[in-house]
Amino acid sequence: MVARLGLTIMWLLRFLPLRILAPLGEAFGMLLFRFGRERRQVCLANLAHCFPDMTETGRTALARRHFKAVGRGVVERGLLWWSSRRRLERLITLKGQEHLTPAPGAAVILLAPHFVALDAGWTRLSCIMDMSSIYANQKNPVMNRALLRGRLRFGAQQLFSRQDGVREALKALKAGRFLYYLPDLDYGARNAIFSPFFGVPAATVTALPRLARLANARVVPCVARLLPGAAGYELRCYPAWNGYPSGDVAADTRRMNAFIEDRVRECPEQYFWTHKRFKTRPQGESSWY
Repeated sequence: MVARLGLTIMWLLRFLPLRILAPLGEAFGMLLFRFGRERRQVCLANLAHCFPDMTETGRTALARRHFKAVGRGVVERGLLWWSSRRRLERLITLKGQEHLTPAPGAAVILLAPHFVALDAGWTRLSCIMDMSSIYANQKNPVMNRALLRGRLRFGAQQLFSRQDGVREALKALKAGRFLYYLPDLDYGARNAIFSPFFGVPAATVTALPRLARLANARVVPCVARLLPGAAGYELRCYPAWNGYPSGDVAADTRRMNAFIEDRVRECPEQYFWTHKRFKTRPQGESSWY
């Protein structure tokens, strides 16, 4: 019942202009900051380890800005799931589209780090191409159906459950379908190595270089960001990485983390700090959370 009510509110809110919707989202984010104690503590713990030179006051201010961005991401989800293609193409500016035209028949992995506007990037690209991606099944079946409908409504997109592994995504990649891939969360120790992220050992899956090698694919990073107020969103596609994969899985994984670090420094409030990115610790090290 709660999920259906939430979806109904999201559906209604998408009729509002973004100049009104954006501040509503930020206000919702401040409610999350005030009452979401667990996620607030996770966010502050992550920031304390990744920005140790920042004052506590500075990190708290950054956390507040992050929750405002998270609130916008939640409230504006209705735009992505139900607004017209024409409106979305107007709201989401695509930059670097020339990097999405590789040699004929070449496989491409779109590296999509976990910024709060991540879904806006998928939606914008789905307006112009068919892709595949891997998603996590939601615990609530109502929300899961809404997520699938929202992400699949343009073109002939394919979504594969993380519980089913990456085999189907690899098949689609080898068949020439772009893979919108999100490898920068802590999925546990399995198939992961500890690679530095802001100078901290972070359990990082090594699937990006492995998939690139198996499919002979090029990696094209795509980063989506919220813009202030009514400006909407920006999706920036970067040039394909040269010499990737190199054959050194640890070095290739570190290259991915280093690229994400650079993008985070450009807009630190928009990275997904409420995720327990450092949940898996090296043997003998206690939990941060």
